[in-house]
Amino acid sequence: MRATAKKRAAPRRSEGNRRAELLAVCARLFREKGFDGTTIRDISSAAGMHSGSPFYHFKSKQEMLVAVMEEGLAEGLKRSQAVFALKLPPAERFRRLVRIHLGTILEDGNDFIPVLLYEIRSLTPANRRRIIAVKDGYDALWQKMIDELEEAGLLAGDRRVARLFVLGALNWTAQWYRPAGRLSVDRIAEETAAVFLKSVP
Repeated sequence: MRATAKKRAAPRRSEGNRRAELLAVCARLFREKGFDGTTIRDISSAAGMHSGSPFYHFKSKQEMLVAVMEEGLAEGLKRSQAVFALKLPPAERFRRLVRIHLGTILEDGNDFIPVLLYEIRSLTPANRRRIIAVKDGYDALWQKMIDELEEAGLLAGDRRVARLFVLGALNWTAQWYRPAGRLSVDRIAEETAAVFLKSVP
């Protein structure tokens, strides 16, 4: 009986892994070719599947796009919340959040957030509202960070504008960063913190 139960459980784990692999393929292709430029055939081929197999996991290409964005936001939020769980001075917390955010955009295999940044226009109105609702939670965490910096005297000006400037600068790195370039992700994170927190010793 136990052996049979194990045999039945294995396919479920396998399908879960297959879905995750398929999602990673979707993220990479949507980033490289754009949502409109990516076909189901492209996805199936890159994932090593038959042409109709992706629909076993997702009802449509639009659903794949939503899942990619939600995955990126969930992972970014999880990593950021882990930083807030630590007892850190505001400046050090900011440095770590900057590094985490850059990692979700620039590190190899992290295609989920870039898809969110540049393909949100491809969502249906209902799905756009769904993603924005999730994104609001991530933005709220960053707003909390900006509030801490301002209260500690490390950042001046309108707090909401400051958040938009910081995230805007970080997100724009996806346009100019090159893995083989002279700046590593760590170095970019250090320089970013230096720009926004230049008065911190």
